[in-house]
Amino acid sequence: MNTATSQEVNRAVIADRSSTIRRALAGRSIVLVGIMGVGKSTIGKKLAQYLDIPFVDADKEIEKAAGMDIQDIFDQFGEEAFRSGEKKVIKRLMGEGQKILATGGGAFMNEEIRADIAEGGVSVWLNADLDILMKRVQRRSDRPLLKTEDPEAVMKALLEERNPVYALSDVHIESRTVSRDVIAAEVVDLLADQLPAIAEDRNWE
Repeated sequence: MNTATSQEVNRAVIADRSSTIRRALAGRSIVLVGIMGVGKSTIGKKLAQYLDIPFVDADKEIEKAAGMDIQDIFDQFGEEAFRSGEKKVIKRLMGEGQKILATGGGAFMNEEIRADIAEGGVSVWLNADLDILMKRVQRRSDRPLLKTEDPEAVMKALLEERNPVYALSDVHIESRTVSRDVIAAEVVDLLADQLPAIAEDRNWE
């Protein structure tokens, strides 16, 4: 399936490759990482449909646990408190069975979170160019780290800081201005190709 150049998604091929992925995972999770605005939740939901695995958004789970939205957590308690809660929630989620998990942009920067993800599943880095990201994040007003006079400069600095860490993830894919169906299908392709070797390397059974 040449999803890199085609807008068509071959459902029969996806179904076949999904079986390969589920066998290799052996009950483990797929964790989407990357900067805010890259499409982790949108693509994660479609990927969950393709693979017939439940989707969970870590940020939503953090809000449920805290009883307030992320912006309020930042405003009232600061980023450090948010990161502490985020670490606890993701650790819990990784121990609660197989899922497609979309994480917040800063989660993968934490070494303990990276270890929990590696132990409980496979990490997939969704990457995108700065101009694409800025167009996406400007559609929403709930980005605490971008509430500055120059959000583009903040985003650029975050990318420079975080991309080398995101690059530690198991699978990498470029998020572009194509449909989420196409990107999710490409993730399926990559996982089907790469997961068996990852599983063997980690002695998954």
